Amino acid sequence: MIEAVNLTKRFDDIVAVDNINAQIRDGNVFGLIGTNGAGKSTFLRMAAGILKPDGGTITIDGTEVFENEEAKRRFFYISDDQYFFSNSTPRDMMAYYRIVYPSFDKERFHGLMRSFDLDEGRKINTFSKGMKKQVSVICGVCARTDYLFCDETFDGLDPVMRQAVKSIFANDMQERNLTPIIASHNLRELEDICDHVGLLHKGGILLSRDLDEMKMNIHKVQCVLAEGMEPEELAGMEIIKTEKRGRLLTLTVRGDLSQVEHGMQTANPVFYETIPLSLEEIFISETEVVGYDIKKLIF
Repeated sequence: MIEAVNLTKRFDDIVAVDNINAQIRDGNVFGLIGTNGAGKSTFLRMAAGILKPDGGTITIDGTEVFENEEAKRRFFYISDDQYFFSNSTPRDMMAYYRIVYPSFDKERFHGLMRSFDLDEGRKINTFSKGMKKQVSVICGVCARTDYLFCDETFDGLDPVMRQAVKSIFANDMQERNLTPIIASHNLRELEDICDHVGLLHKGGILLSRDLDEMKMNIHKVQCVLAEGMEPEELAGMEIIKTEKRGRLLTLTVRGDLSQVEHGMQTANPVFYETIPLSLEEIFISETEVVGYDIKKLIF
């Protein structure tokens, strides 16, 4: 497990990461969401031991990462601004990573390079941005580390490649309990892969939630109530948002689904149905409650 306790990092007068507390459980996909400048990359660089915290700690299974060679062998870091050796080829990078990561899977590397139609002998500096990201991902999963830190990894990949990378992550999670930590400015990119999402804003975590828990606790209801009845009259329902088009109401309701359905049935409406919320809709609802407009923060 990765744990951050009161984690803080400053650059002169700028507080890039501000007193963050977070736990990242093994075998889950942790999505770190936030705009540019929110502190995502700084958090990952401290998790990777590249930057030393100015306050607090970040540990892997209780062991601090900074200047700890053994701890660093447990993760692979794919930065947004990727680095490869000058004039190197993917084959050269594989040779290097085999020294750093003793369990590096050479055969899988060759297989994935063929699957992605990438030339192992071509100089990486001639690759497109998307091709470089693919090489980084292939090296990352073939390193067979416990954790994979991904900073805007899906940025620059076309939709087909994004799904291919997500499938590789899912396969490694199932086979060897890989834990990907994915930082992105785009909430929609992570909706179908993350188990837990943290919303980072101005260096601090605004919200941190398990997606299953969030989806079970908030619902969208479309309904037409009996003539003259108002949403406020629905018994035992915590309505956090109401939209109205003619007689059709769209309610965002917090609570257990069975309680929500019981409340609707008791009201004897003309019509009602419950509809699953997207991750975007859930976060919009949650952040509005605490006084933020996520649409201004993320989208």
